[in-house]
Amino acid sequence: MKRIQFETKALNDQALTYAASELRVNKEFIEINVLEEKKSLLGLNKSYVVEAVVDFDIINDGIEYLKSMLKNMDIEAVIEAKRIDDRHLLFSIESKENPILIGKNGKTLDAIQTALKNYINLYIEDYHVILLDIGGYREQRKKQLEILATKTAMDVIKSKTPSKLTRMNSYERRIIHTKLSDWRDVSTKSEGDEPNRYVVITPRLK
Repeated sequence: MKRIQFETKALNDQALTYAASELRVNKEFIEINVLEEKKSLLGLNKSYVVEAVVDFDIINDGIEYLKSMLKNMDIEAVIEAKRIDDRHLLFSIESKENPILIGKNGKTLDAIQTALKNYINLYIEDYHVILLDIGGYREQRKKQLEILATKTAMDVIKSKTPSKLTRMNSYERRIIHTKLSDWRDVSTKSEGDEPNRYVVITPRLK
């Protein structure tokens, strides 16, 4: 959780604005706690040592961000989120406009996921992997890629010739690598530069 300590002469909106500027977040997410009250020798002036803490809930505030985004797009949807483990969170959207939100080859989905990830990272310090699925697209795409990985690997073993797959994002490449990680006869590696990186499946030499 992001936090800073500073000294201020007054516990007012000015202190809140300063904290928001330093932490680079919206001040509505900041909570200020007084750590120490300082008084001058004559007691005429006083100041406060305070701690400003970002009060942000990844799941609830992440859902609110997505709701706001979809509201601006005039799209009604059901949005849910769950923590997969300590570092991975999955947000899910279900609406009548799923095809629009997914886009061609999932490009719109990826753009929304990136926007959500960047928004959340403004408010937290610890690294989290933020995943977004829309209408079960990710799961369907995973099955398709696993089938592709298996078929291509079998062709590579038979032909003893490397095969280069089409460009994929990091999430999709990871699916290919994971699916073939236990295969003894082939190996996989990513090549190329973003956003045009791709997976090469190569026969293992015996």
